Amino acid sequence: MMANLEYYKVFYHVVKCGSVTQAAGVLSLSQPAVSQSLKQLETALGVVLVKRTSHGITPTAEGRELFSFVEKGYEQFEAGEKRILQMCNLERGEITIGASDMTLRFFLLPYLERFHEKNPGIKVTVTNGPTPATMDLLREGKIDFGVVSGPVLPEEGIGMFPVKEIEDIFVIGKNFSQYAGKAHPLKLLEQLPLITMEKPTSTRKYVQGFLEERGVRINPEFELATSDMIVQFALRNLGVGSVVRDFAAQELASGELMELKFEEPVPVRDFLVVTDERSRKSLAAAALLEMMKKDALIRGEIK
Repeated sequence: MMANLEYYKVFYHVVKCGSVTQAAGVLSLSQPAVSQSLKQLETALGVVLVKRTSHGITPTAEGRELFSFVEKGYEQFEAGEKRILQMCNLERGEITIGASDMTLRFFLLPYLERFHEKNPGIKVTVTNGPTPATMDLLREGKIDFGVVSGPVLPEEGIGMFPVKEIEDIFVIGKNFSQYAGKAHPLKLLEQLPLITMEKPTSTRKYVQGFLEERGVRINPEFELATSDMIVQFALRNLGVGSVVRDFAAQELASGELMELKFEEPVPVRDFLVVTDERSRKSLAAAALLEMMKKDALIRGEIK
């Protein structure tokens, strides 16, 4: 059975210092306590580890052999403690995040920039994917947290808080300008070519669900992987684009696109930060989450 680790600690410092007196000072122990620990380690191993000379303490052949291993182990312990201290001070660490193109671009990216400026030693990995894929990664413990598009159904063990309101709108190019300037019944969407996100996305599910609840059945002309592409298709007058307003803000401001308004607009929803409440976050992840939550409280996103 391995001897008490404290004995090895004493042995390491005695050999390193070459003196019981100096080792006692480093360890904040009395000289008799240091000598006793050495004696107990020698008894446990059945060998003499050090010998006393007029010049201090020197290891025996067995002592030198043992010290070559103890030194490596002790220095590894010290390195481990130093690494933990660096992680506590956010000098080192790692964060894994799940986010979509939309949540990354219109919410998460500025936070990553701020966090990196303050804590450049933290490695951040962002896994890109739609809300359903991000939720799966969270459940599997593969990410520290996710930033997703709501709504998300409540789930046992999953915590969430809103961080930014988003608005789903419909945009049209100049060839559809006859529809601009007034609010239409939602049924108009059944008569026009529609450009939407693909079905697995939360955005498509939310908008389509809203329309179906009001008796509007859509059959999109184009189903695309990204909102940026929807904007590009709308600019080329290929149909009515269903996008989050932020994606088309520049084109709306310049007049390249117009908003197609309806008598009943799509209700606003939120970007949500989602976490697994059953697992502990890394110190770095907890710090970034706290930054986002604090800002959301100030803005009034969290009621």
